[in-house]
Amino acid sequence: MSATISDWVTCAGERGSTVPDSTASAQALVRAEDYINYSYVARFIYPFDATSPNVEDAIYEAANLELKTVGFFTKTFTPSEQKTLTEVKGIKWTVTGGKSNERAASLATPRSTLIDAMLAPYMPLENGFAPFLKTIGAQSE
Repeated sequence: MSATISDWVTCAGERGSTVPDSTASAQALVRAEDYINYSYVARFIYPFDATSPNVEDAIYEAANLELKTVGFFTKTFTPSEQKTLTEVKGIKWTVTGGKSNERAASLATPRSTLIDAMLAPYMPLENGFAPFLKTIGAQSE
């Protein structure tokens, strides 16, 4: 595991938050790292991997959410619970579930826009993210 409680405590402190050095924090960190690895890192475009910039910070952000709400990223949605807001004034939701594929499952998973932004440069287009091209051709030395 690349992320550590002590580094998470430091990262949180830099952002004005506190993280207790506790069993619950350690468990949240493990769940968060699993979420980031299986939901993002596993889909990174080559040559990016778990050691790429922002991955560790994304783990800590996911851990913050997991610490506040145990199982935040592992909620199971039934097709009837997968809805899209289609009207604002009358607050109307339209069921969008019923599709059984990886993309549908991904869309039904709770997301953090901050984590998405942190890891977007490494994601392929078909996962809803656009990689940022930083160089074309060989890297300069």
